[in-house]
Amino acid sequence: MASQPAVFSTQTRYVLPSTKFMIPTEWKRFQLSQLVNKALSLPKPTPFDFLVRGQLLGARSLGEWCLENGVGEEETLEIEYIESVLPPQKVSDFEHDDWVSSVSSQSAGHFITGSYDGHLRLFNYSRHKVLDYPLFSSALSSLSIVGPVKDSGSFTLAAASLDMTAKLSTIEPPSDSEELSLSTTASLHLHTGPISSVTSNTVGSHLLTASWDSLIGLWDSTIPDQDEVADQTVNRATNKRRKLNSSKDEGSAPKKAPIAVLKSHTARVSRAIFSRDGRRGYSCGFDSSIRIWDTENGLCTQSIMAAEQPFLDIVATLDQTTLVGASTNRIVSAYDIRTPSEANATNSISLLHPATPSCLVSAPSSNFKILSGSYDGVARIWDLRNTKGTVASFKVWDKMKILSVDWKGDMVLVGGEGGMEVWKIPEEGSS
Repeated sequence: MASQPAVFSTQTRYVLPSTKFMIPTEWKRFQLSQLVNKALSLPKPTPFDFLVRGQLLGARSLGEWCLENGVGEEETLEIEYIESVLPPQKVSDFEHDDWVSSVSSQSAGHFITGSYDGHLRLFNYSRHKVLDYPLFSSALSSLSIVGPVKDSGSFTLAAASLDMTAKLSTIEPPSDSEELSLSTTASLHLHTGPISSVTSNTVGSHLLTASWDSLIGLWDSTIPDQDEVADQTVNRATNKRRKLNSSKDEGSAPKKAPIAVLKSHTARVSRAIFSRDGRRGYSCGFDSSIRIWDTENGLCTQSIMAAEQPFLDIVATLDQTTLVGASTNRIVSAYDIRTPSEANATNSISLLHPATPSCLVSAPSSNFKILSGSYDGVARIWDLRNTKGTVASFKVWDKMKILSVDWKGDMVLVGGEGGMEVWKIPEEGSS
Protein backbone atom coordinates (compact mmCIF):
# COMPACT_ATOMS: atom_id res chain seq x y z
CA MET A 1 0.00 0.00 0.00
CA ALA A 2 1.45 3.38 -1.07
CA SER A 3 1.85 6.01 1.63
CA GLN A 4 2.65 9.72 1.83
CA PRO A 5 4.61 11.54 4.56
CA ALA A 6 2.56 14.24 6.24
CA VAL A 7 2.60 16.63 9.19
CA PHE A 8 -0.57 17.95 10.79
CA SER A 9 -1.43 21.40 12.14
CA THR A 10 -4.58 23.06 13.42
CA GLN A 11 -5.97 26.29 14.81
CA THR A 12 -8.65 24.44 16.75
CA ARG A 13 -8.39 23.37 20.39
CA TYR A 14 -7.61 19.81 19.26
CA VAL A 15 -3.80 19.94 18.84
CA LEU A 16 -1.72 16.92 17.82
CA PRO A 17 1.89 16.55 18.98
CA SER A 18 4.41 17.67 16.34
CA THR A 19 5.34 14.47 14.50
CA LYS A 20 5.47 13.06 10.98
CA PHE A 21 2.91 10.49 9.85
CA MET A 22 2.97 8.05 6.94
CA ILE A 23 -0.56 8.22 5.52
CA PRO A 24 -1.95 5.61 3.10
CA THR A 25 -2.67 7.41 -0.17
CA GLU A 26 -6.08 5.76 -0.47
CA TRP A 27 -7.28 7.43 2.73
CA LYS A 28 -10.00 10.06 2.49
CA ARG A 29 -11.47 12.56 4.92
CA PHE A 30 -13.18 9.91 7.06
CA GLN A 31 -10.01 7.90 7.70
CA LEU A 32 -7.98 11.04 8.41
CA SER A 33 -10.65 12.20 10.85
CA GLN A 34 -10.51 8.82 12.60
CA LEU A 35 -6.72 9.16 12.87
CA VAL A 36 -6.94 12.54 14.59
CA ASN A 37 -9.66 11.33 16.96
CA LYS A 38 -7.68 8.24 17.95
CA ALA A 39 -4.38 10.10 18.29
CA LEU A 40 -6.03 12.58 20.64
CA SER A 41 -8.15 9.94 22.44
CA LEU A 42 -11.18 12.18 22.18
CA PRO A 43 -14.04 10.93 24.40
CA LYS A 44 -16.63 11.98 21.83
CA PRO A 45 -16.02 11.56 18.08
CA THR A 46 -15.40 14.93 16.43
CA PRO A 47 -15.57 15.16 12.62
CA PHE A 48 -12.83 17.12 10.84
CA ASP A 49 -12.20 18.45 7.36
CA PHE A 50 -8.68 18.67 5.95
CA LEU A 51 -6.76 21.34 4.07
CA VAL A 52 -3.81 20.03 2.08
CA ARG A 53 -1.47 22.92 1.34
CA GLY A 54 -4.40 25.29 1.71
CA GLN A 55 -6.85 23.31 -0.45
CA LEU A 56 -9.85 21.50 1.00
CA LEU A 57 -9.43 17.76 0.43
CA GLY A 58 -13.18 17.27 0.10
CA ALA A 59 -14.24 13.83 -1.20
CA ARG A 60 -10.86 13.07 -2.79
CA SER A 61 -8.36 10.54 -1.50
CA LEU A 62 -4.91 11.75 -0.55
CA GLY A 63 -3.50 10.00 -3.61
CA GLU A 64 -6.01 11.68 -5.92
CA TRP A 65 -5.09 15.07 -4.50
CA CYS A 66 -1.37 14.38 -5.00
CA LEU A 67 -1.98 13.28 -8.60
CA GLU A 68 -4.04 16.40 -9.39
CA ASN A 69 -1.38 18.69 -7.91
CA GLY A 70 1.74 16.89 -9.17
CA VAL A 71 3.06 15.99 -5.72
CA GLY A 72 5.64 13.18 -5.59
CA GLU A 73 5.65 10.26 -3.17
CA GLU A 74 8.63 11.57 -1.20
CA GLU A 75 7.25 15.08 -0.60
CA THR A 76 5.97 15.82 2.88
CA LEU A 77 2.42 17.20 2.89
CA GLU A 78 1.30 19.91 5.26
CA ILE A 79 -2.25 19.05 6.33
CA GLU A 80 -4.36 21.40 8.43
CA TYR A 81 -7.50 20.02 10.06
CA ILE A 82 -10.59 22.05 10.94
CA GLU A 83 -13.87 21.13 12.56
CA SER A 84 -16.48 19.99 10.05
CA VAL A 85 -19.76 21.82 9.56
CA LEU A 86 -22.44 19.50 10.90
CA PRO A 87 -25.74 19.15 9.00
CA PRO A 88 -27.95 22.22 9.54
CA GLN A 89 -31.23 21.65 11.37
CA LYS A 90 -34.50 23.50 10.98
CA VAL A 91 -35.58 25.28 14.16
CA SER A 92 -38.80 27.08 13.25
CA ASP A 93 -40.75 28.78 10.48
CA PHE A 94 -42.74 32.00 10.33
CA GLU A 95 -45.61 32.36 7.89
CA HIS A 96 -46.07 35.65 6.04
CA ASP A 97 -48.82 37.07 3.89
CA ASP A 98 -46.38 37.82 1.05
CA TRP A 99 -42.83 37.08 -0.07
CA VAL A 100 -40.12 38.00 2.44
CA SER A 101 -37.50 40.11 0.68
CA SER A 102 -35.19 40.94 3.59
CA VAL A 103 -34.33 39.35 6.95
CA SER A 104 -32.13 40.32 9.88
CA SER A 105 -31.03 38.58 13.06
CA GLN A 106 -28.85 41.48 14.24
CA SER A 107 -31.28 42.77 16.88
CA ALA A 108 -30.79 40.85 20.12
CA GLY A 109 -33.85 38.81 20.94
CA HIS A 110 -35.67 39.50 17.67
CA PHE A 111 -35.97 38.34 14.09
CA ILE A 112 -36.80 41.15 11.64
CA THR A 113 -38.44 40.71 8.23
CA GLY A 114 -39.39 43.00 5.36
CA SER A 115 -42.00 41.82 2.91
CA TYR A 116 -43.43 42.49 -0.52
CA ASP A 117 -46.64 43.69 1.14
CA GLY A 118 -44.63 46.65 2.50
CA HIS A 119 -44.82 45.46 6.10
CA LEU A 120 -42.00 45.42 8.61
CA ARG A 121 -42.37 42.61 11.16
CA LEU A 122 -40.50 41.68 14.32
CA PHE A 123 -40.74 38.34 16.08
CA ASN A 124 -39.24 37.43 19.44
CA TYR A 125 -37.42 34.15 20.00
CA SER A 126 -40.67 32.65 21.33
CA ARG A 127 -42.14 33.13 17.82
CA HIS A 128 -44.52 35.84 19.04
CA LYS A 129 -45.06 38.70 16.59
CA VAL A 130 -44.25 41.90 18.51
CA LEU A 131 -44.51 44.34 15.61
CA ASP A 132 -46.38 44.36 12.30
CA TYR A 133 -46.14 47.78 10.70
CA PRO A 134 -47.20 48.89 7.18
CA LEU A 135 -44.05 50.90 6.48
CA PHE A 136 -44.56 51.10 2.71
CA SER A 137 -47.50 50.56 0.39
CA SER A 138 -45.12 49.11 -2.19
CA ALA A 139 -42.69 46.23 -1.69
CA LEU A 140 -40.13 46.60 1.09
CA SER A 141 -36.87 45.63 -0.61
CA SER A 142 -34.19 45.94 2.08
CA LEU A 143 -33.62 46.68 5.77
CA SER A 144 -30.65 47.28 8.04
CA ILE A 145 -30.11 47.86 11.76
CA VAL A 146 -28.43 51.26 12.26
CA GLY A 147 -25.88 51.14 15.04
CA PRO A 148 -26.08 49.21 18.32
CA VAL A 149 -29.26 48.50 20.26
CA LYS A 150 -29.60 50.86 23.23
CA ASP A 151 -29.83 49.68 26.83
CA SER A 152 -33.52 50.57 26.81
CA GLY A 153 -34.07 48.10 23.97
CA SER A 154 -34.79 50.76 21.37
CA PHE A 155 -32.92 50.87 18.07
CA THR A 156 -32.89 52.60 14.70
CA LEU A 157 -33.78 50.76 11.52
CA ALA A 158 -33.28 51.79 7.89
CA ALA A 159 -35.63 50.34 5.29
CA ALA A 160 -35.99 50.82 1.54
CA SER A 161 -38.75 50.20 -0.94
CA LEU A 162 -39.31 49.65 -4.62
CA ASP A 163 -41.35 52.88 -4.55
CA MET A 164 -38.00 54.79 -4.66
CA THR A 165 -38.01 55.88 -1.02
CA ALA A 166 -36.09 54.85 2.08
CA LYS A 167 -36.83 55.63 5.71
CA LEU A 168 -35.18 55.82 9.08
CA SER A 169 -37.39 54.60 11.92
CA THR A 170 -37.04 54.21 15.67
CA ILE A 171 -38.39 51.05 17.25
CA GLU A 172 -39.09 51.17 20.98
CA PRO A 173 -40.44 48.69 23.52
CA PRO A 174 -43.25 50.24 25.60
CA SER A 175 -43.06 49.54 29.30
CA ASP A 176 -46.57 48.13 29.69
CA SER A 177 -46.58 45.33 27.05
CA GLU A 178 -44.50 43.04 24.87
CA GLU A 179 -45.54 44.91 21.73
CA LEU A 180 -43.06 47.29 20.09
CA SER A 181 -43.84 50.69 18.60
CA LEU A 182 -42.40 52.33 15.48
CA SER A 183 -42.06 55.95 14.46
CA THR A 184 -40.54 57.16 11.20
CA THR A 185 -37.92 59.82 11.96
CA ALA A 186 -36.70 60.71 8.44
CA SER A 187 -37.20 59.84 4.79
CA LEU A 188 -34.29 59.67 2.35
CA HIS A 189 -34.72 61.41 -1.00
CA LEU A 190 -32.43 60.95 -3.97
CA HIS A 191 -33.36 58.09 -6.26
CA THR A 192 -35.56 58.09 -9.35
CA GLY A 193 -35.72 54.30 -9.56
CA PRO A 194 -36.56 51.46 -7.17
CA ILE A 195 -34.12 51.13 -4.28
CA SER A 196 -32.43 47.72 -4.20
CA SER A 197 -30.69 47.95 -0.84
CA VAL A 198 -29.95 50.07 2.20
CA THR A 199 -27.03 49.28 4.51
CA SER A 200 -25.53 50.84 7.63
CA ASN A 201 -21.89 50.89 8.62
CA THR A 202 -20.87 49.08 11.82
CA VAL A 203 -21.17 52.07 14.15
CA GLY A 204 -24.40 53.35 12.59
CA SER A 205 -23.08 56.77 11.55
CA HIS A 206 -23.60 56.38 7.79
CA LEU A 207 -25.79 54.59 5.24
CA LEU A 208 -25.52 53.48 1.64
CA THR A 209 -28.50 53.12 -0.70
CA ALA A 210 -28.32 51.37 -4.08
CA SER A 211 -30.87 51.92 -6.82
CA TRP A 212 -32.00 50.86 -10.26
CA ASP A 213 -31.18 54.42 -11.40
CA SER A 214 -27.45 53.42 -11.34
CA LEU A 215 -26.73 55.71 -8.37
CA ILE A 216 -25.48 55.02 -4.84
CA GLY A 217 -26.45 57.42 -2.09
CA LEU A 218 -24.13 58.07 0.86
CA TRP A 219 -25.98 59.40 3.91
CA ASP A 220 -25.27 60.29 7.51
CA SER A 221 -27.76 58.93 10.03
CA THR A 222 -28.48 62.18 11.87
CA ILE A 223 -32.08 63.31 11.98
CA PRO A 224 -32.51 66.84 10.57
CA ASP A 225 -34.71 69.43 12.28
CA GLN A 226 -36.27 70.40 8.96
CA ASP A 227 -36.46 69.25 5.36
CA GLU A 228 -33.13 69.15 3.53
CA VAL A 229 -34.91 68.51 0.22
CA ALA A 230 -37.36 71.06 -1.14
CA ASP A 231 -40.57 69.71 -2.67
CA GLN A 232 -39.75 71.17 -6.07
CA THR A 233 -36.44 69.27 -6.19
CA VAL A 234 -38.20 65.92 -5.97
CA ASN A 235 -38.96 64.48 -9.38
CA ARG A 236 -42.60 65.30 -10.11
CA ALA A 237 -43.27 61.99 -11.82
CA THR A 238 -42.19 60.08 -8.73
CA ASN A 239 -43.53 62.52 -6.15
CA LYS A 240 -47.13 61.68 -6.97
CA ARG A 241 -46.47 57.99 -6.48
CA ARG A 242 -44.68 58.66 -3.22
CA LYS A 243 -47.66 60.58 -1.89
CA LEU A 244 -50.03 57.78 -2.86
CA ASN A 245 -47.76 55.19 -1.28
CA SER A 246 -46.72 57.14 1.81
CA SER A 247 -47.26 55.58 5.22
CA LYS A 248 -49.40 57.27 7.82
CA ASP A 249 -46.52 59.06 9.59
CA GLU A 250 -44.22 59.94 6.68
CA GLY A 251 -45.72 63.38 6.27
CA SER A 252 -44.31 64.55 9.59
CA ALA A 253 -40.84 63.07 9.03
CA PRO A 254 -38.21 65.46 7.67
CA LYS A 255 -36.74 64.75 4.23
CA LYS A 256 -33.01 63.99 4.22
CA ALA A 257 -30.58 64.66 1.37
CA PRO A 258 -27.47 62.54 0.77
CA ILE A 259 -24.06 63.86 1.72
CA ALA A 260 -22.65 62.40 -1.50
CA VAL A 261 -23.81 60.61 -4.64
CA LEU A 262 -21.51 57.84 -5.88
CA LYS A 263 -21.52 57.60 -9.67
CA SER A 264 -19.71 54.93 -11.66
CA HIS A 265 -22.14 52.12 -12.39
CA THR A 266 -23.80 52.21 -15.81
CA ALA A 267 -26.84 50.09 -14.97
CA ARG A 268 -28.97 49.01 -12.02
CA VAL A 269 -27.02 48.77 -8.74
CA SER A 270 -28.10 45.67 -6.84
CA ARG A 271 -26.35 46.24 -3.53
CA ALA A 272 -23.91 48.56 -1.76
CA ILE A 273 -22.23 47.72 1.55
CA PHE A 274 -19.54 49.15 3.84
CA SER A 275 -16.20 47.64 4.73
CA ARG A 276 -15.80 46.71 8.38
CA ASP A 277 -13.98 49.97 9.19
CA GLY A 278 -16.44 52.05 7.15
CA ARG A 279 -13.75 53.73 5.06
CA ARG A 280 -14.61 51.82 1.91
CA GLY A 281 -17.80 50.82 0.17
CA TYR A 282 -18.39 47.83 -2.09
CA SER A 283 -21.11 47.65 -4.71
CA CYS A 284 -22.31 45.37 -7.50
CA GLY A 285 -24.72 45.80 -10.36
CA PHE A 286 -26.29 44.72 -13.60
CA ASP A 287 -23.40 46.26 -15.54
CA SER A 288 -21.44 43.09 -14.59
CA SER A 289 -19.15 45.04 -12.29
CA ILE A 290 -18.06 45.15 -8.68
CA ARG A 291 -16.78 48.53 -7.56
CA ILE A 292 -14.77 49.66 -4.55
CA TRP A 293 -15.34 53.16 -3.17
CA ASP A 294 -13.45 55.63 -1.03
CA THR A 295 -16.45 56.71 1.04
CA GLU A 296 -14.61 59.62 2.67
CA ASN A 297 -14.02 61.28 -0.72
CA GLY A 298 -16.87 59.72 -2.72
CA LEU A 299 -14.57 58.22 -5.37
CA CYS A 300 -14.51 54.84 -7.12
CA THR A 301 -11.00 53.49 -6.55
CA GLN A 302 -11.24 50.08 -8.19
CA SER A 303 -13.54 48.32 -10.67
CA ILE A 304 -13.76 44.58 -11.23
CA MET A 305 -15.37 43.86 -14.58
CA ALA A 306 -16.85 40.39 -15.20
CA ALA A 307 -18.02 39.41 -18.69
CA GLU A 308 -21.80 39.09 -18.85
CA GLN A 309 -22.31 38.55 -15.13
CA PRO A 310 -25.11 40.81 -13.87
CA PHE A 311 -24.64 40.75 -10.10
CA LEU A 312 -27.50 40.40 -7.62
CA ASP A 313 -25.65 40.54 -4.30
CA ILE A 314 -22.23 41.08 -2.76
CA VAL A 315 -20.55 40.29 0.57
CA ALA A 316 -17.06 40.66 2.00
CA THR A 317 -15.38 37.84 3.89
CA LEU A 318 -14.76 38.27 7.59
CA ASP A 319 -11.14 39.35 7.06
CA GLN A 320 -12.16 41.83 4.32
CA THR A 321 -9.67 40.40 1.80
CA THR A 322 -12.21 38.88 -0.58
CA LEU A 323 -15.39 40.13 -2.22
CA VAL A 324 -17.97 37.55 -3.24
CA GLY A 325 -20.66 38.33 -5.83
CA ALA A 326 -23.74 36.34 -6.88
CA SER A 327 -24.77 36.70 -10.51
CA THR A 328 -27.75 35.83 -12.69
CA ASN A 329 -25.70 33.33 -14.70
CA ARG A 330 -25.80 30.91 -11.74
CA ILE A 331 -22.26 31.63 -10.56
CA VAL A 332 -20.95 32.96 -7.27
CA SER A 333 -17.53 34.54 -7.87
CA ALA A 334 -14.89 35.42 -5.27
CA TYR A 335 -12.29 38.13 -5.92
CA ASP A 336 -9.17 38.76 -3.87
CA ILE A 337 -9.15 42.55 -3.62
CA ARG A 338 -5.51 42.58 -2.55
CA THR A 339 -4.61 41.92 -6.21
CA PRO A 340 -4.83 44.47 -9.06
CA SER A 341 -8.31 44.80 -10.57
CA GLU A 342 -7.06 43.70 -14.01
CA ALA A 343 -6.10 40.31 -12.56
CA ASN A 344 -9.27 39.84 -10.53
CA ALA A 345 -11.59 38.85 -13.38
CA THR A 346 -9.26 36.08 -14.55
CA ASN A 347 -8.15 34.84 -11.12
CA SER A 348 -11.56 34.68 -9.48
CA ILE A 349 -12.97 31.61 -7.75
CA SER A 350 -16.23 30.36 -9.30
CA LEU A 351 -18.85 28.42 -7.34
CA LEU A 352 -21.39 26.91 -9.73
CA HIS A 353 -25.07 26.76 -8.77
CA PRO A 354 -27.90 24.76 -10.39
CA ALA A 355 -30.21 27.77 -10.01
CA THR A 356 -29.74 31.53 -9.75
CA PRO A 357 -28.06 32.50 -6.45
CA SER A 358 -29.98 35.53 -5.23
CA CYS A 359 -28.40 36.37 -1.87
CA LEU A 360 -25.22 35.90 0.14
CA VAL A 361 -23.95 36.18 3.71
CA SER A 362 -20.47 35.57 5.09
CA ALA A 363 -19.89 33.28 8.06
CA PRO A 364 -19.59 35.17 11.37
CA SER A 365 -16.60 33.14 12.57
CA SER A 366 -14.67 32.10 9.46
CA ASN A 367 -12.60 33.93 6.87
CA PHE A 368 -13.43 31.35 4.22
CA LYS A 369 -17.07 30.30 4.54
CA ILE A 370 -20.09 31.93 2.93
CA LEU A 371 -23.74 30.94 2.55
CA SER A 372 -25.78 31.42 -0.62
CA GLY A 373 -29.53 31.27 -1.12
CA SER A 374 -30.90 30.34 -4.53
CA TYR A 375 -34.06 30.34 -6.60
CA ASP A 376 -34.30 26.53 -6.23
CA GLY A 377 -35.08 26.93 -2.51
CA VAL A 378 -31.72 25.52 -1.37
CA ALA A 379 -29.22 27.26 0.93
CA ARG A 380 -25.60 26.23 0.44
CA ILE A 381 -22.52 26.70 2.62
CA TRP A 382 -19.25 27.06 0.74
CA ASP A 383 -15.60 27.09 1.70
CA LEU A 384 -13.65 29.36 -0.65
CA ARG A 385 -10.68 26.98 -0.43
CA ASN A 386 -12.76 24.31 -2.18
CA THR A 387 -14.42 25.02 -5.53
CA LYS A 388 -15.52 21.44 -6.18
CA GLY A 389 -18.62 21.37 -3.98
CA THR A 390 -20.45 22.66 -0.95
CA VAL A 391 -19.50 22.12 2.67
CA ALA A 392 -23.18 21.65 3.51
CA SER A 393 -26.58 22.44 2.02
CA PHE A 394 -30.18 22.35 3.16
CA LYS A 395 -33.44 22.51 1.25
CA VAL A 396 -35.63 25.22 2.70
CA TRP A 397 -38.50 25.06 0.22
CA ASP A 398 -39.47 23.04 -2.81
CA LYS A 399 -39.53 25.15 -5.99
CA MET A 400 -39.81 28.44 -4.10
CA LYS A 401 -37.21 31.18 -4.26
CA ILE A 402 -34.88 32.22 -1.46
CA LEU A 403 -34.53 36.01 -1.53
CA SER A 404 -32.61 36.90 1.63
CA VAL A 405 -30.29 35.27 4.19
CA ASP A 406 -28.62 36.33 7.42
CA TRP A 407 -26.21 34.50 9.74
CA LYS A 408 -25.52 35.25 13.41
CA GLY A 409 -23.77 32.80 15.69
CA ASP A 410 -25.26 29.40 14.96
CA MET A 411 -28.53 30.78 13.54
CA VAL A 412 -29.29 31.30 9.86
CA LEU A 413 -32.39 33.20 8.78
CA VAL A 414 -33.83 32.48 5.34
CA GLY A 415 -36.51 34.63 3.70
CA GLY A 416 -38.33 34.19 0.42
CA GLU A 417 -41.48 32.97 -1.25
CA GLY A 418 -42.22 30.59 1.63
CA GLY A 419 -42.01 33.22 4.38
CA MET A 420 -39.11 32.97 6.82
CA GLU A 421 -37.36 30.00 8.41
CA VAL A 422 -34.71 29.73 11.12
CA TRP A 423 -32.02 27.06 10.81
CA LYS A 424 -29.30 26.08 13.25
CA ILE A 425 -25.74 25.56 12.07
CA PRO A 426 -23.44 24.24 14.82
CA GLU A 427 -20.79 26.86 15.55
CA GLU A 428 -17.41 26.24 13.98
CA GLY A 429 -13.97 26.52 15.42
CA SER A 430 -11.73 29.36 14.41
CA SER A 431 -11.28 28.19 10.82
